[in-house]
Amino acid sequence: MARINGVDLPKSKRIIIGLTYIYGIGVQSSRKILGSIGISENLRVKELSEDDIVKIRAELTHFVVEGDLRRQTNSDVRRLMDNGSYRGIRHKKKLPVRGQRTHTNARTKKGKRVAIAGKKKVTK
Repeated sequence: MARINGVDLPKSKRIIIGLTYIYGIGVQSSRKILGSIGISENLRVKELSEDDIVKIRAELTHFVVEGDLRRQTNSDVRRLMDNGSYRGIRHKKKLPVRGQRTHTNARTKKGKRVAIAGKKKVTK
């Protein structure tokens, strides 16, 4: 089993897809990494040699991935909240940041709806 940057890559998948299990690496980045070190995209993870794994690890040093990327993203959001910008305020209130409507949707961001007592309409 190949372990790269603290992530176990699935053995049966192609290497181009296996690298996407690393946070911050997508298919395009994976294709770029494999092209620069000369490994075939159709190779399975279990077919990689130790030398290939070392080459991939060395190439990943040029990318910001896993813990560093998560830390950088969190610090960017924290900076927005500290500035008091519109986006930061939306983050603080746990509302959608990018202009989506909130009247009917945004259940994922806002959380599960809670019933309010005494709010039922009374008919006479």
